[in-house]
Order: sequence, then C-alpha cells, then structure tokens
Amino acid sequence: MTVPSPPPVPVIGGSTRLYAVLGCPVSQVRAPALLNPLFAELALDAVLFPVLAEPGDLGEIVRGLQRVGNLDGLLVTVPHKRDVCRYADSVSEAVTLSGSANALRREPDGRWSADNFDGAGFVRGLRARGFEPAGRQVTLVGAGGAGSAVAVSLLAAGVAHLRLCDPDEAALAALVPRLTAHWPGRISGSATPRLAEADLAVNATPLGLSPEDPLPFDVAALPPGAMVADIIMRPEETALLRAAAERGHTVHHGSPMLAHQLDFYREFFGLDRAAGRPTAAPAPAQ
Repeated sequence: MTVPSPPPVPVIGGSTRLYAVLGCPVSQVRAPALLNPLFAELALDAVLFPVLAEPGDLGEIVRGLQRVGNLDGLLVTVPHKRDVCRYADSVSEAVTLSGSANALRREPDGRWSADNFDGAGFVRGLRARGFEPAGRQVTLVGAGGAGSAVAVSLLAAGVAHLRLCDPDEAALAALVPRLTAHWPGRISGSATPRLAEADLAVNATPLGLSPEDPLPFDVAALPPGAMVADIIMRPEETALLRAAAERGHTVHHGSPMLAHQLDFYREFFGLDRAAGRPTAAPAPAQ
C-alpha cells in the first residue's frame, strides 16, 4: 500500500508575505488549513496565521497589523465582522449592504479595501449541494456579521421571501430596512424564528460552538422536507444538525461556506497574479 506524502511544510523566511485571520475565539477557524495549502500549490512565499483578538483590543490589533509592511491581508471571523469595517478605506457593495466584512487587503497605495464573501460562499455551497435558493422560503436566524452577509446573498440569489430572526431588535432595525430598499417585499424581521413555511432554515448565530449551547431554533416547528443549514464549521456536526437529521431533514454543514470562498479569495488578494498565473474572476454567486 502506498502511503500518501504529507503536505509540504511552509518555510517562513524574511521574504514571506503575511496574512492574518482575526477572531475571538480563534481556535475553531479553518481558513489556515485551506489557504496555506493554496499558497503552497501556487508556490507563493506566504502564510496565513490566526490572531486571537479580544473585542476591546480590535482597533489596536488591526491598526498595528496594518502597519506591518509585509502583511498583505486580513480575514475576519466572529465577533469582529461589523467592527472591522471602520478600519477600511473603501468597501464593496456587499459590505455596504450587510454592514460587515470578512476580508481586507492592502492596496498598492497603502489604503485598505474590505469585502465580504461569506454570503457568496454560502450560496455557492447550497448550489453545489443541489439546492437552488431562487423561489424558496427561507428562515435565517442571526443578523450578525455572517448572518447579514448570508441574507444579502440569498436575496440576490432570488429567494421568494427571507424571514430574518434575531432577538437583537437594534440589529434588525438597522439591517431589514436597508435590505428592503433593495429587495422590497421580500424580507421581514422578527425577534423569534418563523419556521412553519421554511424550505430552508439557517443558523447564522454562534449557538453550537459550545456543547452547552441551546439550539438556535426548534426543528420540530419545521415542515417536512425542509433543509437545515448551519454555518458553524467546528464542530462539524452541531447539535442543531443532529436534531434535524434525527427528524428526517436534509442537513447542510458549515464547511462548504468557507471552501466555496477560496476562488473569491484568490481573486480578491490577487494570488494568481502574484504567482504569475492568468487570473479569472469567479462566477457571481447569484
């Protein structure tokens, strides 16, 4: 039996370009396990490393990293996707609509641009699974940084109606009118999940990161045949997905959302160009 060779170990030297992923917690992040092999595949002298950033320290950490001359980009996870926007000099339409960002890059002139690929990656993952969001009834629980990005991409993908649920009334009051202006009559907000008509129910909250967490919504309230998706990546099999599977629902894990962002990262950070390869923008998610 042939034993597969281990992946190459990146050699970090004085010419290595740096990328950081910021979060709190950060032990669950999977981006380094995907991006670092991509750097190796492209023969790029670059490394992505995790940074544990407490919310109160975010500004000092981001501004400090932005002053590091060989740091080319930042990825951002919970709970910083909203707050990090203030450290960008320019933002994409996805950031403007969602109010959150998950990637920042240094421009040649030293300015920083922000974008958000969470929603695009989520929609691509659904379609790769064979679930077409267009025309569907969707309940999305969580109006935070990731949830707002997923909401934008689901609406852009043509869902018939999006029921956005979050007990944070201020978050709903900020997000729902902004999205209604772009997609009138297709989004509604509520403090508690409305599940009775859902073709797809999505958890976009942190509930499930810890085994002690309650379920973000009651799967018993879903109609037969509804799909249940969770954007949490670790643990892969959350309590919500187990409960949904036990009731016969199709489940969709969190990892495809990140895996389907790789092409967007390649384009955003110009990795193929840096590697001397021809570049091609990824197909739009919607």
